[in-house]
Amino acid sequence: MGRGPSIEARKNAEDARRGKIFTKLIREISVSARAGGGDPGGNPRLRSAIDKALSANMTKDVIERAVKKATGELEGVDYEEIRYEGYAPGGVAVIVDCLTDNKVRTVADVRHAFGKFGGNLGTDGSVAFMFNKQGILRYDAGADEDAVTNAAIEAGAEDVVVYPEDGAIDVLTAPEDFASVRDAMAAAGLPAAHAEVTMRADNDIAVEGETAQQVVKLLRWLEDLDDVQDVYSNADLGDDAYA
Repeated sequence: MGRGPSIEARKNAEDARRGKIFTKLIREISVSARAGGGDPGGNPRLRSAIDKALSANMTKDVIERAVKKATGELEGVDYEEIRYEGYAPGGVAVIVDCLTDNKVRTVADVRHAFGKFGGNLGTDGSVAFMFNKQGILRYDAGADEDAVTNAAIEAGAEDVVVYPEDGAIDVLTAPEDFASVRDAMAAAGLPAAHAEVTMRADNDIAVEGETAQQVVKLLRWLEDLDDVQDVYSNADLGDDAYA
């Protein structure tokens, strides 16, 4: 039998992955603070970014430095928000949200990714109309459906979706209501397993076999780019997509 990677190699890989996540989180904190001010109490986007950073075990000192750099108290980098849109194999629509200090580098990296895996980078607005911005609170299988539904209605959620195949539950909110609904659910003793504001597709496209595998490779490649913050698609992927 072959030997797996050493403990040191696994640790180095984990450190690299953690560093990449931290880089993306710090960029989001920076842009949020610059756009809406450094007080998370009056800046829902910054508060959400800080919550994500804390969940990833980022220290408060690192978060505070990022906010101070963004608000001019410390010297920092000015990041620009850019969205790219395109199609993956099988006609799957893809949105790529980036934060960058070098647009030329970023568009080259994103275009290369689409081309490498059989996709095409499109023009502004070419696929965004297929998605809606929405807050989602996810509850794993085993959550009390009645309790979650009643609390969600009381909190002002837009909808509750129950997945009968495994019993998981999604609570859907308007983007502007996300923070208040999330906090109300937590106060009711029902904190979500995962909560975020995301782009939700109106309709998914089913892809299978090699096409699905190419879609997964493209999405993973994009997600791994330093300048990419979020990747959204309307792909409905079968189990064989991850073969």
